[in-house]
Order: sequence, then C-alpha cells, then structure tokens
Amino acid sequence: MRAAASALGFLTTLPVPWLSQLDGDDFARANGFYPLAGLLVGLGSGGVWWLAHTAQLGLMVSAALSLITWLALTGMLHFDGLLDSADAVFATKTPAERLGILKDVHVGAFGFGVGGGALLLKFALLGEMTTWWWPAAAAICARGLVVLPMRLYPAARSTGLGASSRAGWWPLGLVLTAPVALLPHAAPALVASTITTLLVAAFCARKLGGGLTGDVYGACIELSELAALLALTSWR
Repeated sequence: MRAAASALGFLTTLPVPWLSQLDGDDFARANGFYPLAGLLVGLGSGGVWWLAHTAQLGLMVSAALSLITWLALTGMLHFDGLLDSADAVFATKTPAERLGILKDVHVGAFGFGVGGGALLLKFALLGEMTTWWWPAAAAICARGLVVLPMRLYPAARSTGLGASSRAGWWPLGLVLTAPVALLPHAAPALVASTITTLLVAAFCARKLGGGLTGDVYGACIELSELAALLALTSWR
C-alpha cells in the first residue's frame, strides 16, 4: 500500500493519505504500481470526455476538456519532461552539455515545438475517440512500459529519478499493463506503445552519453501515450 501510495503521489495530483510519511524505499518500489496511476488518470480524462459527449457539447469541446483533465491529473509532470528532453537531445551540444540543458527550467524552441505538436496531436486524437476508455488504455501502457528503459539503460546521474527507479517492483508494472491487450482492438496500442517507448529511450540514451534521466522517462510516457492513441484510432 505504501508503494502504491507513493506511485499515486508522484505521478498524479490526486490527494494521497500519509504521503509525507513515505520514504525512499517506498518510492523505489513504486514503479510496480505506475499502471495504477495511469488507470486513474485515464479514467478521469475518459470520464470527463464521456460526460461532455453525453451532454452533447461537441467533439472539439469534449476533446479539449479531456485533454485539460489529463494534464491537470498529472500536474504536467511528464509533459515537462518532454519539453526538457526535446531542448536537450535536439541541441547541437556534447552529452555533458545536454545533461546541463535538462536542468534548465526555461523552455527553448525545440521544447516549444515538440510540446506544442504533442498537445495538438493528442487533442486531435481525443477528438476521434469513440469509446471513453481510450485514455485509460494509453495511460496504463505508457506508465507500465516505462519500466523497460529504466532497466535497460543506466541512470545518467547518480541521484534523482533515473537512479532511484531502476530497481523496485518493476516486473509488477509489466504484469499490471498486460491486461490492456484484452480490451477491444487494444493489442495494437500495447505494441505501438512498447515500440515507441524503446525507440525514444534508445534515441535519448545515444544523445545523453548512454544514460537516461527522469525527464526522458516523462518524454517516453508522453510519446507512448500518443502512439497508443494513434493505434486505437487506426484499429477502431
């Protein structure tokens, strides 16, 4: 329960009881429950879409409200990681300099472009939704599969999320993600999410000198969600 609470407290903005009492061991084990956080985020986003759709507010309004809910429930944590990662890996710098860019709180042209494109694409995909559970499937896949790059690549720094999340209960994260494939037409989404996560991680690791950071994990999650939604749209 403490590990699950740690996952929810870190990956969502939902109120979590006794969060201040959790320690580093709880955080390290939390990766096994990342799909649970994805489930709650996806249910919230999909639920808002369903309510707006039922109220006949229109596809664009429903998609916008769903996207805003998605961002609000995550506190834009992963989106921030996408912006920082884009600024770093696309810069014509050395790996060490790129790691320094990841610490910069300012958003550059690469981050603005990639982030804006990601938001536009997610909005468009949510506008194509035909079933309320699509956000849940995408969010579960993205958070469950992020444990793969956590295990496949070393941490770029000795401290931080990249270093503390490599151990823990990561196999449980994969187990909790697998049932998504049982949903109608969702197996391609799981495949697309897996491929995207591995490709993004490999690209970023090459740019950062072989290791990954928490920002890169956030980028993996954001782009993996887009891949899952694209697959659901294509195979609906």
